[in-house]
Amino acid sequence: QVQLVESGGGLVQAGGSLGLSCAASGRIFYIYGWYRQAPGKQRELVASITSGGSTDYANSVKGRFSISRDNAKNTVYLSMNSLKPDDTGVYYCYVRSYSLDEYWGQGTQVTVSS
Repeated sequence: QVQLVESGGGLVQAGGSLGLSCAASGRIFYIYGWYRQAPGKQRELVASITSGGSTDYANSVKGRFSISRDNAKNTVYLSMNSLKPDDTGVYYCYVRSYSLDEYWGQGTQVTVSS
């Protein structure tokens, strides 16, 4: 059974930093990522990383956010710097297996005050 346990998030002032982590259990996945959903908006991809280490970022976070993974711990991290109020939202951990099964974390709130 796959479980994704997220931690991190919280409240920070604009310009500050936060970190998120997501520990996956059950198996190794092909893609690990983070999505976010702001009030009244659709869920959007923030960043992803493949098993080979290839990364992808939303244009809005390039240069400010960094995604990484620890294969030994089966954990993915998101380091968020120079945060802006527009970064506010619920951040969801996401994984996809080699057989295209998808799983989501429960979500963690990130609030950036101006």
